[in-house]
Amino acid sequence: MNSRIDAWQLQGHTALITGASKGIGYAAARELASLGANLLLVARDDDYLEQVRVELTDDYPGIDVLAFAADVSEAEERLSVYDWIADLGTPLSILINNAGGNQPKPTLDYSESEYRTIFEQNLFSAYEMCRLAHPHLTQHANAAIVNVGSVSGVTHVRTGSPYGMTKAALHQLTRNLAAEWAVDGIRVNAVAPWYIRTQRSEPSLADADYLDEVLDRTPLRRIGEPEEVAAAIAFLCLPAASYITGQVLAVDGGFLNYGF
Repeated sequence: MNSRIDAWQLQGHTALITGASKGIGYAAARELASLGANLLLVARDDDYLEQVRVELTDDYPGIDVLAFAADVSEAEERLSVYDWIADLGTPLSILINNAGGNQPKPTLDYSESEYRTIFEQNLFSAYEMCRLAHPHLTQHANAAIVNVGSVSGVTHVRTGSPYGMTKAALHQLTRNLAAEWAVDGIRVNAVAPWYIRTQRSEPSLADADYLDEVLDRTPLRRIGEPEEVAAAIAFLCLPAASYITGQVLAVDGGFLNYGF
């Protein structure tokens, strides 16, 4: 078989994707499946997640699609995810940390419980998912982690300071793990999206004046699609990206060249 073709495929890989039932996580699941990866889908809504599992199984009959309902911001539920994987005996080789959340507001308006929740959802969950995945990933010759960060972790945007703090820390976690775990054969990268057309972004983008502001600061003059982030995530998982680690790839239509 052509080795260059193999470099752009993910047959023989199994990907664990958090927040997999909607938005970027769902698009990433579809993209990885199209490249031949088996899927382990995790999200909070059991019924909706099962619908997604059935849909992907029908659309990609050549791969295995399994699902487990869990809130990975909760320690016990993270452990349950990895107990499930251990019971499956599945050789995990890819981890996509996509689950997260936010409550945008001025810094002085956050209660302690609100900002701590954002840290649990966006940072501590990914940190622990990486640590729990490590013994699995070391068993594969071409393992990869991709963390879903944000341009808010690079520059100020109107997401609220806790969200920006968590994404900046997630980017730094990416760099640290890339250096620390390279010896274990694990590449670690991140993507940093700007506005992407998802259920979470719809309320903000429904404001025509605000949408105009966003487009004015985006050189490509449009909102991104989940599939465009998913393509970047998938690339970072491919053997073709085997010399890329510790990078934060902006998927932003050129936004970071301007700022907001």
